[in-house]
Amino acid sequence: MSEYVSSGLRRQVRNRANGRCEYCLIHEEDCFLPHEPDHIIAVKHGGETREENLAWTCFVCNRAKGSDIASIDGDSGDIVRLFSPRRDGWNENSEVAPDGQIRALTSIARATINLLRINRAEQVELRFTLMKTGLFPRS
Repeated sequence: MSEYVSSGLRRQVRNRANGRCEYCLIHEEDCFLPHEPDHIIAVKHGGETREENLAWTCFVCNRAKGSDIASIDGDSGDIVRLFSPRRDGWNENSEVAPDGQIRALTSIARATINLLRINRAEQVELRFTLMKTGLFPRS
C-alpha cells in the first residue's frame, strides 16, 4: 500500500472538503501552512490511499492525529475510535460555540478533540476572530 497521494486525488479530496479541514473546519485560506490529505485509517493499519480513506486536513490536525485511529474518551475513560469524516456527520458529533471552541456531542468527538488538540488557545482565537468577521466556517 502506498502513502503517495497523486495530484488528481489530492484535488478530489480538497474539492470534496471545500478547502476546509475536515476535523476543525478551518479553511486553508486562513492558515499559514497548506492543508494536506490525511489517511483516516493509516497505511500502517491497513488503510488504503483511496478517496474514501482520505480527509482534507490542516497541518495542525494532521500532525496531532498522526497514524492514530483511536483515543480515550475523557468522560468515560473508554477507548473509542476517532471521528471519521467519511463515516460520521460533523454536526452530529460536534458544534462550534460562540467563543470559537469546538464542543463535543459524542464520545468520538471528545476523544478526537482531545487527541488533535483542536481547542488549543491559538486555534480557538483564530476561529473566534474569523467568526467575528463572518469568515468561519467558510462554505
